[in-house]
Amino acid sequence: MVGPQYDFIANPLGAVRSTFDAAVASASASASDPSSFDFDGRDWGALPLFRQFLFDHSNLSQVPLLAPATFRCAVPNTLVRFRGMIQDMLGNELYVGAYKDGSVWRTNKFMDVSLFPMSPSADTRIWERQLLYCVPVPGLNSWTEVSAEELDHLSMDWTPENRDKRRREDDESSDMPVSGDEDKISPNTKRMREGEHSSLASHSQGGATEIASSGTCLVSSLDSNSGPCIVKIYDSPDCELKLNGIFEFVGILTYDSELHEDNEDSDLSNGLSEDPLCHFPPNTIPRLHCLIHRKLELQDFLQNNPILEPKLDFVKGIREALLRHLTTVLGNDSLAAHFMLLHLLSKVHASADDIAVGKFSLNLTGFKKETFSTFGKQLTLAVKNLLPFTFCIPLTIEYLNTVSLAPKKNYDTNRLEAGVLQLADGSHVIFDETKLETGTLNSIGVENARLLRNLMELQKVEYDFKYYKMDMATNVQLLVLSEGKSNILPADAVVPFEPSTTNFSEAATTEALEAWRWYLATVRHLSHSIEPEMQKVVENDLVAARQDDRSLSSQDLSRLVTMGRLLSLSYGETSLSLEHWQMVKELERLRRERFREMNAVRSCLCFAYIA
Repeated sequence: MVGPQYDFIANPLGAVRSTFDAAVASASASASDPSSFDFDGRDWGALPLFRQFLFDHSNLSQVPLLAPATFRCAVPNTLVRFRGMIQDMLGNELYVGAYKDGSVWRTNKFMDVSLFPMSPSADTRIWERQLLYCVPVPGLNSWTEVSAEELDHLSMDWTPENRDKRRREDDESSDMPVSGDEDKISPNTKRMREGEHSSLASHSQGGATEIASSGTCLVSSLDSNSGPCIVKIYDSPDCELKLNGIFEFVGILTYDSELHEDNEDSDLSNGLSEDPLCHFPPNTIPRLHCLIHRKLELQDFLQNNPILEPKLDFVKGIREALLRHLTTVLGNDSLAAHFMLLHLLSKVHASADDIAVGKFSLNLTGFKKETFSTFGKQLTLAVKNLLPFTFCIPLTIEYLNTVSLAPKKNYDTNRLEAGVLQLADGSHVIFDETKLETGTLNSIGVENARLLRNLMELQKVEYDFKYYKMDMATNVQLLVLSEGKSNILPADAVVPFEPSTTNFSEAATTEALEAWRWYLATVRHLSHSIEPEMQKVVENDLVAARQDDRSLSSQDLSRLVTMGRLLSLSYGETSLSLEHWQMVKELERLRRERFREMNAVRSCLCFAYIA
């Protein structure tokens, strides 16, 4: 039986070079001048081979996942995966993509250093690649990460004992110079190969901490344990890659502590332009030369993600179980649990005239410091166990007066410094206002309060580029826990929290949690519409509600429509039914009734105090 032609994981550059040589030979054979070379850097046949290996043959899961916990297992010039958020786009980099070595054309694509020497007079081709600064998704919860068993499986073949064997096999099968031809290797490559063991050995001992701590000014302060990565993109339209987008990059890992020194007279830089990576030390931030990338959705972060159709009976059973769980977490407050479920299913599905359609921020009032220590922590833990990316921010005067919420451009280093609000779509943020006491906001605090208000109302974050500011659309779920209605964070729905017990049930089983995670990640993406007949019913009810209560604003009426959409989706239905619309009106009636009862109690207390 004939084995695979290439070892795509251990020696991906072998496949790149072999296909390049074949493409050059084919082009030379058909050209009138055999010495001509007119490649512009676009793929010459290597990428289809990798796509076939990864997707057609289902080998993607066999590619080691690059993360702070797994970096010690990775070997330079091997194929790895990296999942992360695009935190900054560093522009484009020019490099010598192909050059003539005597009579032979060679390529530097997907490399940082040239494998062979390039003479100053060599015939070269200058190509371009896009540079991205990526970080692990901020707020990523531990249940989304590779399990210990999977990590052991992925690391089996990458132990130090196997590296020499792997490297010898790779060198024998590749076109790298063999012993006796070392004088033909470029100084950059020689240093890289000689120092490979020592650099990785030191990294396995202390490098993970170094990577996690490097560039902390770039990474959100909410996620101080990040391992950044420079991703170099080839042959991809710019429109596919967006700031704050979450992607999985599959590519060739390079890691060279000598690279920064070499870049001063590197064979690749060739003095073409200022190195855009001069502020990112290669000994702390690995480089990934991307072959294939794909955009990730919330479902991609589920450990056991069944490919199932959201059938109504199945979805309804999961909904009832999740609603019971939320009710228990919220002290048997069924109304708060219903609103919490709608909140967890919400997302912005359209934007028009500075209106984020579909958002459903929630403010649970009645929380005091004592209440938060019981129910707040329990709710925070429940959300963390249900959603992939979550944060809890204790809102205080000191926090508002000191924290950097908005991302800012640093022109000295030519990079975007992350702010707390630079979040991936689908993130969930809990603001704890129970720690907010009286005090004075300074200029930073006032600006931060404005930024938070814009986020709540418009689902936009203002990025500070020093000479101008730009609003960036976002799509995050926002929950406020406060004693009274929040003045800083005006939520779409304000619900008085009224727990009746503090007896929490046992922790949910793994199977239940996986079902709820699938439910929340899947149902929220269903399409939804309102049929013409039902639309007329909704319009009539909204007109009647406005006539009964002139204090109702257009935002209040819009919120009811959003609640109708979310309630339908919670049952797995894609159109609003009369039954579910009646349920929405009942939830709203109960919510407003609580406010009336609360105001009546306050009035009685006030009269008693005066008497």
